[in-house]
Amino acid sequence: MKTPSFILTGVCLIFILNYSTVEGQVLPERDRAEMRDAILKDRFENVLPKLMDENGIDMWLVIGREYNEDPVMKTMLPATWLNARRRTILVFFRNKATNTIERLAVARYDVGDNITSAWDKEKQPSQWGRLLELIEERDPKTIGINVSEHFGIADGLVQTDYVELMDILPSKYEDRIVSAEKLAIGWIETRTSKEMELYNQLVTITSAIIDEAFSGEVITPGVTTTDDVVWWMRQKVTDLGLETWFHPTIDIQRNDEELKSQVESFSKGEKEKVIIPGDLLHCDFGITYITLNTDCQRHAYVLKEGETDVPSFLKAAFAEGNRVQDILTNNMTLGRTGNEVLTMSLTQGREEGLRPAIYTHPLGTYGHSLGTTIGMWDSQDGVPVKGDYPLHENTVYAIELNTTVNIPEWKKDIRIMLEEAGYLGVNGFRYVDERQREIKVVR
Repeated sequence: MKTPSFILTGVCLIFILNYSTVEGQVLPERDRAEMRDAILKDRFENVLPKLMDENGIDMWLVIGREYNEDPVMKTMLPATWLNARRRTILVFFRNKATNTIERLAVARYDVGDNITSAWDKEKQPSQWGRLLELIEERDPKTIGINVSEHFGIADGLVQTDYVELMDILPSKYEDRIVSAEKLAIGWIETRTSKEMELYNQLVTITSAIIDEAFSGEVITPGVTTTDDVVWWMRQKVTDLGLETWFHPTIDIQRNDEELKSQVESFSKGEKEKVIIPGDLLHCDFGITYITLNTDCQRHAYVLKEGETDVPSFLKAAFAEGNRVQDILTNNMTLGRTGNEVLTMSLTQGREEGLRPAIYTHPLGTYGHSLGTTIGMWDSQDGVPVKGDYPLHENTVYAIELNTTVNIPEWKKDIRIMLEEAGYLGVNGFRYVDERQREIKVVR
């Protein structure tokens, strides 16, 4: 039997890494699959029952069809299932009296090792009829379905399946149907200790790719373009057997070019430029690995002839960006809403003489995930509904923000734009891995 490249011990993941390169930190496909399924088993056994209890849902129905899966269902499929098969109906039934949870599939197959098939088509030809039998046998007081006006990932039940479900339900069960919005959010946003071990590794890999991209190995000043670096990053990710969940960007700030407005910067793409000495580079880059995602923004400076380090005025500007990060993360307290954290942080930053903008989003199973939103680049006065959702423990965020800094030496403003993965737990906030504390040098 093949020995996997990782060992699962209790809730810890111990990686056997014998290489210092990025390539040596990425597991082979089979080992990734084993890790993914082990993480999923842990989530079903230890996360799901607690979430169902907290949200008062006895039965959760997650329904989707092949190539049109509910986004929540996608996170419940084993590594060998790249898509659902035909119509797949997942039934989770929580019995608090016996402290048990059934994980059933109204499908012809078991869904991996975690969800057991509960449909024999030869005995009950109707898939919907079998679902009704399971409901009547268990008689749940509340039945949650994935419908949500404001949280797209939690709104995965399509109209066709909703109509067919309601058509087969007797009236007494129709009255027990509720939105599983908060349960779906909890499932998507909650991270386990196993996942956080993996997340540390993922952010390390992301940082290593950025460091290589922002180096003389990739950039030849006067020759290399911003698009050259973007496509180098895309190719590097592909060569590693990874994926990007968005197209990377590289942009430049220079002493002889006026700073674009924030609206223009975010709404219009950056044109390709040749990188030259004296450029302040910025990237936005993220990867996907074993169901988790990163989202990082970092800065680098291309040395001019005679320079040996980043100019002190740029270092000072970068320190202001770090300060905005500190203000925000210090205000991220469990139970506070995103809008409360946003208002507190912007107010504090402005009182300190900073010019911050904050647009932090949940990060995890999806890049722009479910959970608490703390501002948007075009909503600095607060975000309806998503910004009113409170911070929960064991959640991860892309700490995304910027601050505008006047640079007398360049006779203009620049924008320090940062983004790092951060974890919020019972003991407070921490960065998933090291955040950028100084501008990287491109020699």
